[in-house]
Amino acid sequence: MPAITSVLVIGAGTAGTATAILLAERGVSVDLVEAKPDISALGSGITLQGNALRVLRDLGVWEQVRAEGYGYDTLGLRAPDPAGTLLVELEDHRTGGPDLPATMGMYRPTLARILLERAVESGAKVRFGVVPTALSQDDGGVEVTFADGSSGRYDVVVGADGVRSWTRRAIGIDVEPEPVGMGIWRAFTGRPASVTRTDLIYGGPSYIAGYCPTSEESLYAYIVEPAQDRSGLSAEEGLAVMRELAEAYHGPWDEIRGSLTDPTRVNHTHFESHVVDGPWNRGRVVIIGDAAHSCPPTLAQGAAQALEDAAVLAELLAAADDLAAVWPALTERRLPRARAVVEASLQLCTWLKAHERGDVPGLMARVAALVTQPA
Repeated sequence: MPAITSVLVIGAGTAGTATAILLAERGVSVDLVEAKPDISALGSGITLQGNALRVLRDLGVWEQVRAEGYGYDTLGLRAPDPAGTLLVELEDHRTGGPDLPATMGMYRPTLARILLERAVESGAKVRFGVVPTALSQDDGGVEVTFADGSSGRYDVVVGADGVRSWTRRAIGIDVEPEPVGMGIWRAFTGRPASVTRTDLIYGGPSYIAGYCPTSEESLYAYIVEPAQDRSGLSAEEGLAVMRELAEAYHGPWDEIRGSLTDPTRVNHTHFESHVVDGPWNRGRVVIIGDAAHSCPPTLAQGAAQALEDAAVLAELLAAADDLAAVWPALTERRLPRARAVVEASLQLCTWLKAHERGDVPGLMARVAALVTQPA
């Protein structure tokens, strides 16, 4: 007899929708609730490495992702000089296997829409604008109350509700993300023909300047700076700051900079990081994705690790006839891998802040070796 027949997933981001799809396809009754009123996601891009694409293929959305994103197999490193000189073109690691691109860029809201549609198609019941307010559990299940006055009882509750996770706090895990000392400007704009992969520039007045093609027509560009309070800037002022920072970078940046004209397509956030270094569950309630671990996007593994969490958790839950065996197996399979990725991402931040010449290609290769095998 299966250990579960009903699951509540809190959060309709990457980890949450993936979990809902995989469990609903296995015949589990899934409720997926999201605090936001719709599927809108921060309107920039997302970089998906091969191990993320491997899970997306298992979710049944790879063909849509391939059609709407932009795949590539190399990584460029450029100099912060007046020519944006290409220093080296690296063959990127195909961590998802030889039949998938090394990397795929996408418009983030497009990926959110594809995953949500797949979750509904798989049978998950989705509700937006729904916020949990309380949960209590006993030996047989979890009672959850929502702000709209509704309630439900579930065999398991999955908190995939991001870095500010309500679920994490509700079950008494007091780990919170800590600032890394870096902020990032992101912009979504048109793709010049010269941009066919990610190129990174380390150094200059900012820590990193980079870009990622997200479709035949679009890309997202980003500049990482020392952390500072940018919250008081208007959208127009934010655009002006990003354009000013971009003045120091050249090569394709000269074309990209000219296309930075829409203040609504620019946003700024700070890097944060944390790892829940122990079991991610308390009883029948478990956290995954950014609720359990978050890392700076310096190695582009955030979405991949969230998707791997979802795949492993769904596999364990669907196969279990005893929930007690699920949690140590989840910890054993996911914690060391997620922790290693977070630590590697932080190592790169440390090098950049100290202006050290760290072995960036070597660090990337070590992470690729770690994530090439399925989680």
